[in-house]
Amino acid sequence: MSNLPFYLPVGNECALFELAWRHHLPLLLKGPTGCGKTRFVAHMAAKVARPLLTVSCHDDLTAADLTGRYLLKGGDTVWTDGPLTQAVRQGGICYLDEVVEARKDVTVVLHPLTDDRRMLPLDRTGELLEAPSEFMLVVSYNPGYQNVMKQLKPSTRQRFVAIEFDFPPPELERRVVAEESGLSESKVQPLILLAGRLRALKGHDLEEGVSTRLLVYCATLIVAGMPLRDAIQAAMIEPLTDDADVKAALEELVRAVFG
Repeated sequence: MSNLPFYLPVGNECALFELAWRHHLPLLLKGPTGCGKTRFVAHMAAKVARPLLTVSCHDDLTAADLTGRYLLKGGDTVWTDGPLTQAVRQGGICYLDEVVEARKDVTVVLHPLTDDRRMLPLDRTGELLEAPSEFMLVVSYNPGYQNVMKQLKPSTRQRFVAIEFDFPPPELERRVVAEESGLSESKVQPLILLAGRLRALKGHDLEEGVSTRLLVYCATLIVAGMPLRDAIQAAMIEPLTDDADVKAALEELVRAVFG
């Protein structure tokens, strides 16, 4: 297990993932940006020894980007599998990160893979691929960024079992940041305290609280020799806001925590 990507469980998420994979259930991960969803999937894919194909979804992502298309190669027109098709053929795990960002035709393609059919129709080639038992579909999104135009329909959500993620409790987050950055837990502790105060501003001065990922970045800069205040400015203040007044308020918080 030493070759697994590092992940520190918070609850029963690892057991639930493994049960879902073994019983051919698609999985939905919900939670804020940078809380560990992608690392969790990488950890679990390695744990069950299946190839992982990850797609970062965006406004222009189409069903063809996932399934594949004909491309010109050396004067010939050749079918090229997309990542979803590759995962089905290989019996791998396909992870669609921020699935709500993709175009609506994407969810239509996913539906036959998320019920007892477990099929992937390739209209362009006339194939109907049956997913092997090892195949798994995992999708994620950040509920905090949903709006009227970008939501998973109830008919889609109810095709998945779901896990809700959040930032780890302080004692676990301290261990994660120390492990990932190499900064001692004693020096990570005040960063965790600061992160808690910054997260308390979510929905008021900030759209989103500081992520575990940003904490790791900050600690990494400190280990690399950057002065503490400069590292906090670069990794825990500037990424959160462009508003000068809000930045000034965040800097006040930094002074309150670090003196």
